[in-house]
Amino acid sequence: MLVLLSPAKTMTGKSKVRVPEVTCPPFIDEATRIAREMVGYSVDELTEMLGVNRALALQTRERYHDFLSPDTAVIPALLGYTGIVFRYLAPTDFSEADFAYAQDHLRIASACYGLTRPLDGIKPYRMEYTVELPSIGEPLADYWRPRLTDRLVADVQAAGGILVNLASREIQQSLDWARLSREVRVVTPEFKVIKGDTLKTIVVYAKMMRGAMTRFILKNRLTAPDELEAFSAEGFHYSARHSTPDHPLFIV
Repeated sequence: MLVLLSPAKTMTGKSKVRVPEVTCPPFIDEATRIAREMVGYSVDELTEMLGVNRALALQTRERYHDFLSPDTAVIPALLGYTGIVFRYLAPTDFSEADFAYAQDHLRIASACYGLTRPLDGIKPYRMEYTVELPSIGEPLADYWRPRLTDRLVADVQAAGGILVNLASREIQQSLDWARLSREVRVVTPEFKVIKGDTLKTIVVYAKMMRGAMTRFILKNRLTAPDELEAFSAEGFHYSARHSTPDHPLFIV
């Protein structure tokens, strides 16, 4: 099985965690091309392009300048993202064997780096799939779609042919899901909270569980979708009544 995650918007450029190696992202040339173009925009332009406040736009501009500097150190992708998903994935206690396994069984999609492995060295950035750069001539979601789909299909097939989709819906625009579903088996777990007679998705809880389930898969070296049924965390547990084989549902 191979797990797909979304990146986090919050990032760090430093970590004291030791990893077996730091690898080169498969789409580093494309990411560098994007960074080179982004440094040409003003803070005001970045504010509008990325839908952020001025402080974040200023930080983003500085990060893209640093991105292009050879003096800026890279950090393994799994340690570079600091959002809720990655806090619950909690890779800081991973062994070398855990990192090595994750390298073959986890991918993180992003609008800047395309698709990264856990040990691929990256630098902090901010990017949205809706951004359209003049040199590319189309939204980044469209630019990445054929490239990411080709790579992800190959990686999933190498990992056993099953994709556990724990990414947010935003990522779906950058992949050809119809083709993915034809060429590999896609399993999409969901996490819902019981509210009276209905089940509701609470975004923060969904993010927590995506991270916790990814950790569960990697730490236990899961190979089959039905093994996901043993997952439980923070009160969430598998509900056979609400599940189908490719859409397991976990409730609390």
